[in-house]
Amino acid sequence: MSNKRKSFVLKTALFATGFSGIVAEYILSTLASYFIGNAILQFTLIVSIMLFAMGLGSRLSKSFNANIIFYFVITELVLSVLVSFSAIASYLIYGFTNVSWLVIYSLSIIIGLLIGLEIPFATRINNDFEELRLNISNILEKDYYGSLLGGLFFAFVGLPHLGLTYTPFVLGFLNLIISFWLFYVLRSEISKTLRRLVTILYVSVFLIILAGLIFAKPLVLFGEQAKYKDKIVFSEQTKYQKIVITKWKEWYSLYINGNQQLSTFDEYLYHEPMVHTTLGVTKKKDNILILGGGDGCIVRELLKYEDIVKITLVDLDKKMLSLGKENTIFKSLNNNALNNSKVSTVVGDAFTFLENTKSIYDVILVDLPDPNNIDLNKLYTKEFYNLCYKRLDAKGTFITQSGSPYYATKAFYCINKTLQSSGFYTLPMHNQVLTLGEWGWIMAKKEPIESSDLNKINLSSIELKWLNKSSITALTSFGKPLIDTTGIKVNTIFSPKLYLYYQEGNWDLY
Repeated sequence: MSNKRKSFVLKTALFATGFSGIVAEYILSTLASYFIGNAILQFTLIVSIMLFAMGLGSRLSKSFNANIIFYFVITELVLSVLVSFSAIASYLIYGFTNVSWLVIYSLSIIIGLLIGLEIPFATRINNDFEELRLNISNILEKDYYGSLLGGLFFAFVGLPHLGLTYTPFVLGFLNLIISFWLFYVLRSEISKTLRRLVTILYVSVFLIILAGLIFAKPLVLFGEQAKYKDKIVFSEQTKYQKIVITKWKEWYSLYINGNQQLSTFDEYLYHEPMVHTTLGVTKKKDNILILGGGDGCIVRELLKYEDIVKITLVDLDKKMLSLGKENTIFKSLNNNALNNSKVSTVVGDAFTFLENTKSIYDVILVDLPDPNNIDLNKLYTKEFYNLCYKRLDAKGTFITQSGSPYYATKAFYCINKTLQSSGFYTLPMHNQVLTLGEWGWIMAKKEPIESSDLNKINLSSIELKWLNKSSITALTSFGKPLIDTTGIKVNTIFSPKLYLYYQEGNWDLY
């Protein structure tokens, strides 16, 4: 076989390495953001750690003086196994321990080390096929091109369609197949004894990865189930988040990225106060906007008002909206509210929607996940509330879920202060939700609002499970904050404070 053909196969292997390497970085970064939190921090750390480990791998490659093709092939085999099982290992460790971070960071170091070995190995092998000037540029070129394609694959195919369960196995098989092709082409450069060993290893690794692929879903579910006290009845990785539904007796709970969002046991203790206090202090209720709330429970409560003309619900995750519209659990819970003719659903980012819409709303209800990372922090900033202020009618009412005034006191009061900095008059509220603990909202208007305004609300014509006139009085009754809140800063996009306050909360008590 010609040197040109051998060089081509080697460069194809490097292309696959670049492809697999970048996707491995993104897989581990995504796992870290789900299990540890703070997506931007985790992506920064994982990529930095892997690049550092690649440097160590390059340095380590100097220690290998003979049988470079053999060691290159062995590196590819080990990489195929580690990449394939990275997600399964992380899920299993996450389910039974609190040290999933250790596994993810360790895999980042080891995989980075192996990738760092590959490029010098390939360069030295290709030195026999091309002159130095072409060798180095061609090797690096193919690796970088593979990285680009790998990034596109992860963003548009891997994560949204294959998920974190199966994407690693695609990488594992890709590495395995192309490296076997390389081994077959260059087998004459390896001794017979080592050829036999490598052949056995290829067969073994193929069977191991195939077995992992077959049992991937039950293994991931097994690891997940260990983390949840109730039986998992639905689990899906979407482009944006991990959605899990569990069941205990006849009640269901919704979790996003491991954090409970609601329970059918007591969700009305959250949704009734949020909706009916807001509508109760708003005279005109024609046009309503909901940001988040893809489960449909807020819409269910809104539809109890016949004078509402139009409800627009914006949710980032198409899958969450489809659950609210089509899943029997949620259709039963929300009384099929999302399929009502008054309701229009939009798949999109809440911030972008507010920037682009020209509509003015009588009520804006924000029911987004807690601001526990920098991504969600954007939707609790002064800039975001400025947009809400602009799109709210002069006599309209705004309300946002604001986490817990007890478990995350600084975060709760930061939201209040940030709303005030956008020109709103605010009214903090809270309620004891049995499955969530003490939870809160901040109601806001463009004109002064007092707790006495809530006492005038008439609920007599609305069918409710819990909320009544006496319970409304308790919603705005607060004791002294558990910590000093005088130095709390306003949360902005360019100076994010809220997610840090949230992470400082005493969540261990929850």
